Amino acid sequence: MHFIEDGSGETNPENTYTNGKTGIYVASACDSFRITGMGFVYLEHGTTIYHADALTIHDNFIAECGNCIELRGGGQASKITDILIGAGFKGYSIYAQNFGGLLITANNVFPRGASSIYFDGVTRSSITNNRLHSFYPGMVVCRENCSENLVSSNHFLRDHEPWTPFVGIDNGLDDLYGLLYISGNNNSVIANHFSEVINTQNIKPVGATPVIIRIVSGNGNYISNNHVVATEVHAKISDSCFSAQVDALLTTEASEPLTITTVLVKIESLQNTILDSGSDAQVVTDKTVNAFRATPTTGA
Repeated sequence: MHFIEDGSGETNPENTYTNGKTGIYVASACDSFRITGMGFVYLEHGTTIYHADALTIHDNFIAECGNCIELRGGGQASKITDILIGAGFKGYSIYAQNFGGLLITANNVFPRGASSIYFDGVTRSSITNNRLHSFYPGMVVCRENCSENLVSSNHFLRDHEPWTPFVGIDNGLDDLYGLLYISGNNNSVIANHFSEVINTQNIKPVGATPVIIRIVSGNGNYISNNHVVATEVHAKISDSCFSAQVDALLTTEASEPLTITTVLVKIESLQNTILDSGSDAQVVTDKTVNAFRATPTTGA
């Protein structure tokens, strides 16, 4: 199994994540499918399933694929659990469309997917207790009126690509997009840990203040008790993929704090509640139409 030239100009075709191959493809409505204990590698699409009901995807290894899990068309009452997973820079690690009652929990989602989790019109679903690691903004995206979802107790890590062949490649989003992007109503974002570990020289656009949680539309979203650690780091680049990534993960020595916006609420979004998820200076919102309580700071 190999990836092939895709016309992008990539000098090594093995880094295109393109070959037209799919591991499991379900084209019509399905009920109670179980995909467990399997491995998927070097596929443009690992698993693509349409109109799933009571689907279980559990305890698999799905990595080095253009896209890993795609739930398309619509579905309900399914779960994605206990998976080691990581897509290519052009695709999604986990993608769900028009879904209700989806449980995503206890997964280890590693780089370099364009998004770790992408919700497209998903409602009343949960993203909980996952470890999410990405080299780009847009780690978790909730678009097209995603409503009444719970995002809780996840660990988000955003840092830089340390492996030489992929340095300079990204998903096309700038640092104003947010690590967590929300468009929808009455979503709850509670007790997540965010680590933003980046070099200020690589921030896009130049001189911008990176955003962690961005609410672009909808009403009644509840953001509470999220902890953000933001530091500047000068990442080391290596030709060894494994050692470069391990070294980056283990680097926690003292570094300069990074100025960030922990929560940004656009003017199109109203009647939201933001509690203990950033200081007064770190949260950008119209306090006349949104409820806000700052995280206490020393000396205040």
